[in-house]
Amino acid sequence: MVQGIIAGGDVALRRSVEGEEDKPESGACAVQKRQLTPQDVLVGIASSGRTPYVIGALREAHAIGATTILLCCVPPPEQLKGWVTHFIAPIVGPEIIAGSTRLKAGTATKLVLNMLTTVSMIKLGKIYNNLMVDVHASNTKLVARSIRIVQAIIGVDAAVAEEALARAGGRAKLAIVMLAKGLNPTDANILLEEHEGFLRQILD
Repeated sequence: MVQGIIAGGDVALRRSVEGEEDKPESGACAVQKRQLTPQDVLVGIASSGRTPYVIGALREAHAIGATTILLCCVPPPEQLKGWVTHFIAPIVGPEIIAGSTRLKAGTATKLVLNMLTTVSMIKLGKIYNNLMVDVHASNTKLVARSIRIVQAIIGVDAAVAEEALARAGGRAKLAIVMLAKGLNPTDANILLEEHEGFLRQILD
């Protein structure tokens, strides 16, 4: 449901792929590959507001009918207003080191993205109160967190929470429904699916 796209592909996260950001057609192609629909939202991230890859992706998403957002650190460019639904533009001013947008612009962008992604996870039902109930218990720390989450919501001791998590395949949200409603994993999962994964609708 939430996907990250970067010019040059995943390899660009570790090694710079120069030139890819200059190709609007590559941005458009990335949108086409993901088969966006009018129900989707595309957030383009470009500090300068003029990166060709991002502009190509936004144009393609707009043509499809998707909602488009441009996150930039300059006043919204006039030429983009016809096909960008919303602009988010924290104006940070000149960089301390000229051209080094990873400093002020990068920091402001990260703050905005933290807000967008956190609110999105809440709206998708992955948070109950202030607890990350969709946590994936993939290491020791997260297993312990899952146990604490189940305890906090259900009010059971650690042993009961751990046993329920084991039966739930490590899924805290499923374990919570099992304990709250006295269900086996299969029926608890059906109940979650009926409520599109929203725990609040089941518990409250």
